[in-house]
Amino acid sequence: MVADPPALRRADWELPTAATVALRRPEQAAEQLAALAAAAEPGARLGTKEELRVHCGVSVGTFNEALRLVQARGVVDVRPGRTGGLFATRQSPLVRLGNSVLALDKDAASVADAVRLRDALDPLLVEDALRHAAPSDVTAMRAELDRMRTAAADLDGIAFIHANWALHARIADVSPNAMLRSFYLSLLEIIESHTLSVQPFGDEPLPEYIQSRYDLHAALVDAIDARDEPRAIALIHEHNMTAHTS
Repeated sequence: MVADPPALRRADWELPTAATVALRRPEQAAEQLAALAAAAEPGARLGTKEELRVHCGVSVGTFNEALRLVQARGVVDVRPGRTGGLFATRQSPLVRLGNSVLALDKDAASVADAVRLRDALDPLLVEDALRHAAPSDVTAMRAELDRMRTAAADLDGIAFIHANWALHARIADVSPNAMLRSFYLSLLEIIESHTLSVQPFGDEPLPEYIQSRYDLHAALVDAIDARDEPRAIALIHEHNMTAHTS
């Protein structure tokens, strides 16, 4: 018997009510804006904020939240001034990772959802690893760290991020909670399958970014190996505050 894949969206498992529909209105408006951007040429003007708010049929507050969502996904640019407004982006959609970004294919919205859920589950899986990791599990984690170190030496950002996700998968494999483990690994697959490249964000050069992420993950594995719960929990929270998918 083959198990059905876990439901990854609220709509897959929750019956809609007036309250949940209202809660989802910013997301619905964000999808409308994303669809307009996808149908337009890169750099094309989509309209003013007010024109697009009316098009979406939402309040100013709801529209501003929807605008924040699509800006975070990298599907629109907002430009000020008389000729400003919302414009379709000229680049692939991006998801920010703290000091880096992932260049994604067209399904950036699903990736953003998966990243948010993955971050929420990370502390639970680290707690399980602290309690249940065997020496062989730690050895497997360190093998992925070796891959990360090699990619860092080669300045290969995409190889580094894939080795990084493999490390997170190794940590998840330790959990005795089959549902949690399966759900988390499914989220990793969604993120990985839509990633095109990894780049530094802002002024930090790629080598420094990669080294800082390697050092954090090496310290996390050391803390799991030492059963140092306060240190491990502090590190995974630092991880999720400073990067969203690595």
